[in-house]
Amino acid sequence: MRTEFWTRFGQMMKPFTNSEGQKVNWVNYKTGIKNVFFKMDANKQKCSIGIYVTHRDLDLQEVYFQQFIDLKDFLHSVLEEEWTWEFKSKDRNNKTVSRIYIELEGVNLFRQDDQPTIYEFLKPRILKLNEFWEDAKEPFKALED
Repeated sequence: MRTEFWTRFGQMMKPFTNSEGQKVNWVNYKTGIKNVFFKMDANKQKCSIGIYVTHRDLDLQEVYFQQFIDLKDFLHSVLEEEWTWEFKSKDRNNKTVSRIYIELEGVNLFRQDDQPTIYEFLKPRILKLNEFWEDAKEPFKALED
């Protein structure tokens, strides 16, 4: 059921392109920056969407996260809401990651009646993340050099 959910989400998002009219794999969004990901998740308790910085070098992770902090006002203005910011937290695999995310509690991916709510939560946010990223990725490219 998880695969079917994400396949349907991908189909729902198919009409949407980036600002250059190119197709985007919304379910597996590529930021073009190594160790910076946009991740969507859904399970039996909640769904979430976020920006994940996963550099193994924690000093580099901090540099990248600081760049997001510098863009915080811009990010929140595009998102039209404030997200939770976590610096150097542990993920479910006990890896240190920094993330900026928002969750919707009380929805269950495996309950058919909840799936439209999950789609409605994720769709506008991944589109707004894309909008933000198209304007904000250049400073991150400079960090890679």
